[in-house]
Amino acid sequence: MFVALILVLVAVGTVAFHFWSPWWFTPIASNWGSMDTIIIITFWVTGVVFVAVVLFMAYCVYRFRYRPDRRAEYEPENKKLEVWLSAITAVGVVILLAPGLVIWNDFVTVPDDAAEIEVVGAQWQWSYRYPGADGVLGTTSVRKISDDNPFGLHVDDPNGKDDILVDSDDLHLPVGKSVNVLLRSIDVLHDFYVPQFRAKMDMVPALVTFFWLIPTRTGTFDILCAELCGSGHYAMRGKVVVEEPAAFEAWLAQQQTFAQQQAKLKDKAKEGSSLALNAVGAEPEHKVVTR
Repeated sequence: MFVALILVLVAVGTVAFHFWSPWWFTPIASNWGSMDTIIIITFWVTGVVFVAVVLFMAYCVYRFRYRPDRRAEYEPENKKLEVWLSAITAVGVVILLAPGLVIWNDFVTVPDDAAEIEVVGAQWQWSYRYPGADGVLGTTSVRKISDDNPFGLHVDDPNGKDDILVDSDDLHLPVGKSVNVLLRSIDVLHDFYVPQFRAKMDMVPALVTFFWLIPTRTGTFDILCAELCGSGHYAMRGKVVVEEPAAFEAWLAQQQTFAQQQAKLKDKAKEGSSLALNAVGAEPEHKVVTR
């Protein structure tokens, strides 16, 4: 009797905690409210099953408790019970999986008008690349990555000359605009995740993964790495700033393009060479005296 009562209290307490819990989803800031709907459906299906199983256990503990005047019966098969359990399980699985398949199809079907940006993950920081005036991102290769070319762009690709490179700064997005986020890792597995967007995706070395979204409200939100990527994983954080389109365009115009970055590197190299030559020319003459 006592055990059955404990099981009933567990079922009731779990349901009560679900409805009066202080923890819930962070406020959404994208078009992916359907993600919350799927999770809520999962809660309902698994919650009903959990309560039913626990209450059934409580019933069995009480109904079939030990009595000296009766003995247990062995029943290896019960076709009617098996049919019911199989049917109920099949319905539950369909309810769980069908909405997810629909949402996944939406999640990977990028709208034609979506602008592309690239997020690059590296231990333990985020970098971003936007297309320039031509609206096309240049091609990249891991073999081209260096200190002077951290994104690995092909220098001879005309589409990459005007690509806008953002390193050690926030990711900026315009509110109300479709964005296709291309994800690339240059070392190990990472995962780009913004909780308010309800969108995340693994970043696999040598592959380009993606997801798309529409930011629905302005604000500053945390970027997290949701894949254990080494000792500095905990510190791999960033900020995404969602702002009005005019403010976004003004910020974008202040950023450096790949061509500008390469020109500055060449100027620095020339300046360094000139300083080295001047230093050599300024050395005093040394006479060698032989005896």
